[in-house]
Amino acid sequence: MLTSVFPNKELTAEQQTVFKQILGFTKDALKTQQKSIFQLNGDAGTGKSVILTQLFLKLEKLAKENQTQNYFLVNHPELLKVYQENTGEFAELRKNRFLRPTTFINRAHKTGQKADVVVIDEAHLLLSESDNYNNFRQKNQLQEIIKLSTVVIFVFDSRQVLKLKSYWSENLLQKIIPEKINFASATLKTQMRMQAPAKVLDWIDDLTDKKQLDEIPEENDDFLTMDSNYDFRIYADAEKMYQALKQKNQQVSESRIVATADYPSTLDGKKHFINEGNFHLPWDQYNYSKTTWAQKPETINEVGSIYTVQGFDLKYVAIIMGPSVKLADDGNIQIDITQYEDQEAFKKRHDQDLKNIDQVKEQIILNSMNVLLKRGIKGCFFY
Repeated sequence: MLTSVFPNKELTAEQQTVFKQILGFTKDALKTQQKSIFQLNGDAGTGKSVILTQLFLKLEKLAKENQTQNYFLVNHPELLKVYQENTGEFAELRKNRFLRPTTFINRAHKTGQKADVVVIDEAHLLLSESDNYNNFRQKNQLQEIIKLSTVVIFVFDSRQVLKLKSYWSENLLQKIIPEKINFASATLKTQMRMQAPAKVLDWIDDLTDKKQLDEIPEENDDFLTMDSNYDFRIYADAEKMYQALKQKNQQVSESRIVATADYPSTLDGKKHFINEGNFHLPWDQYNYSKTTWAQKPETINEVGSIYTVQGFDLKYVAIIMGPSVKLADDGNIQIDITQYEDQEAFKKRHDQDLKNIDQVKEQIILNSMNVLLKRGIKGCFFY
């Protein structure tokens, strides 16, 4: 399967320790009815979602006994489909308990009912300002969820923030979380998705942290994957990369090509193409079906966006790094924010809590690179 959000997946020792910590924290909070928040941190691929799904299954098993009202929220339509699909595999899980944050907030305000426990996956996707387009009228989604719940458990990774309207930082989190609240946190450190050696993981982190790259691989250079089964390749030809990816997809399936948002696209129902030399493929289309984009066989003929694949596992991922990302001869990464075509990501923020807006925009591009480069279980190709 393409995701790590199945409640029956075996936990590692590190994950089991954190799972028990959060479960104990939640039980104590429910017993005392003390408003409580647990923050689970970790980089992409460290298994945060696995813990949340098993935790929520356990809480729902206890719900009949404890008469608790529990909800699982995720502000990602493709991931929500997977979570809702999973409910059919477990009698304790109810589809109507898996919601988008705006749906939960608006429904709670309308009915006046509050939740006992709210679990939030990908909390870095929560809106941190009002957004009429998404029918969110208040100021901050996390703040509203805390008001409407006894216990909130949320996953957070500042390196996966992708839009100004959902901009988060540790400082902003500290302002949102009340000072006198019962608070605890844990951080997962072990990379679980990518079967890659430390040298590959460190190189990707250096790239997305904008550190100088001491070693700059050329096409077919395997210096990063010596003594490793992980397939990490850099291509000077996007079409050649795509053909190699298609071969991998035929062999093991679940492999897709994605790109940074440096190529124009609008939600007008028409196809918008990415052109790089001989490479010519359309962006992914809006997915109205219940099957996720990455699970549809025909999407090997499309280019996935950051919003399509965030949170998903792929066997192999191929990434087109567009014009916003430049590599200087001295190994320094340069980001050109004027080349980034995702207008929704840079849509003007109404409040004034972001002082250096260009620096934040640059970080959003680096974050998108970080997310895309960490999708592949068995391999990562990039142009």
